[in-house]
Amino acid sequence: MVKTYYIEMNKILMLLFILSVSVSAFSQRILTLKECYEKAYVTAPVAGEKQAYSDIWKLKDKNLVKGWLPTLDANGSFVYNSSVVDMTDGLGSLPVPGIADHIQAMPHEQYRVTLDINQVIYDGGAIKGARALEKADLNINKQQTEADLYKLREQINRYYFNLLLIDRQKRLLQNYLELLNKRMQSVNSALTSGVILKSDIDVLSSEKIKLEQQLMENDIRKISLLKILSDLTGIDIDDSTQLVIPPAEQKLSDELARPELQLFDLRTEQLDASRKLIQSKRMPRAFGFATLGYGNPPGSNFFKDEFAPYYMVGAGLKWNIFDWNKVKNEKQVLSLQQSIIDSRKSDMTDNLKRLLDAKGAEIESLESMLKTDSALIEIRKRITLTAESQYENGVITATDYLNELNDERQAKINYEIHTINLAMARVEYLNISGKEIE
Repeated sequence: MVKTYYIEMNKILMLLFILSVSVSAFSQRILTLKECYEKAYVTAPVAGEKQAYSDIWKLKDKNLVKGWLPTLDANGSFVYNSSVVDMTDGLGSLPVPGIADHIQAMPHEQYRVTLDINQVIYDGGAIKGARALEKADLNINKQQTEADLYKLREQINRYYFNLLLIDRQKRLLQNYLELLNKRMQSVNSALTSGVILKSDIDVLSSEKIKLEQQLMENDIRKISLLKILSDLTGIDIDDSTQLVIPPAEQKLSDELARPELQLFDLRTEQLDASRKLIQSKRMPRAFGFATLGYGNPPGSNFFKDEFAPYYMVGAGLKWNIFDWNKVKNEKQVLSLQQSIIDSRKSDMTDNLKRLLDAKGAEIESLESMLKTDSALIEIRKRITLTAESQYENGVITATDYLNELNDERQAKINYEIHTINLAMARVEYLNISGKEIE
């Protein structure tokens, strides 16, 4: 009966343990570096500019399209002429009697109210060119925003990998603190039996205080970094969030795809659009017009002294056949601007290539250091085991033992630092080249 009871109790305890582990794993959030990038792109204040630029472009484009619609202008005028055509004197000398009585002098006053209608028939491609230029401006503004957002990656990398390093260091410090506590327990029992001196206890106690101080500093720094990373990404990141080291399987390539380089290409497209718009200035313009009016005299009937409606329709052609080389000069300006863009793009490409070379050398160096770190850790473990045996046998002091223990700990810390730095260097290589993290 007692045996059955213990078996049931063990099953219950095991079930509770599994449930507690499951709940803990479920509550712990996994956060990747790529997710931080994506969230920061949405959270950053500059991210809203892309939609604002799109809205601005839509409004401007609507106005440009309306250039094909007829324009309506209402006009009104009053004119008084001091001298007008008067044919009564000349007609009075004719041999036909009474004809002058039927011809009235032109009125001195003219009253007109008109509605003028103008319609573009052919504009030489001016509206089309203006629309293309506005579209090019939109693409540049959006790409500039993308380039500004891309710069956030440097900040996120710095805080993300510092947090990873802090977690690794904390884990090592906690392990050594546990080891030191166990060692102090055995030393305390040895002290009561008079095997060791009180000074050994003091040495171990001082080392324990140092470890606790480092853990405290570690926690304070982590809280600060978590807050900064939370503000950058808009993610609620706390101490329970597990940050994942980016995988090292992704192939590194020196092919460049930076948003700044794409920005240079878009500026070239903008210059091409400007060139076409300038060329449209040398093309003829055809238009139609109509005038609906009411006045005295009506229209061009100056001999009718009364208010009456009238209308006038027609078409016109306008062609600036000589512009004093203005268009030619504007094209030369665009050519000079294009040369500046090409020069800056080439300079930036060379700088990025040099950065990739330097970062590639750093990656190789860190990979080599990790191999030697692993060998050094194994050696340090053996040295620490020997020192532990010597200390227990009274061959060396507690200080000597702690020195060897700290050397082993430092070797492990160096390994963790190099591991994090290698992951960060690989990510920085991808960022320099403009590639996304897989």
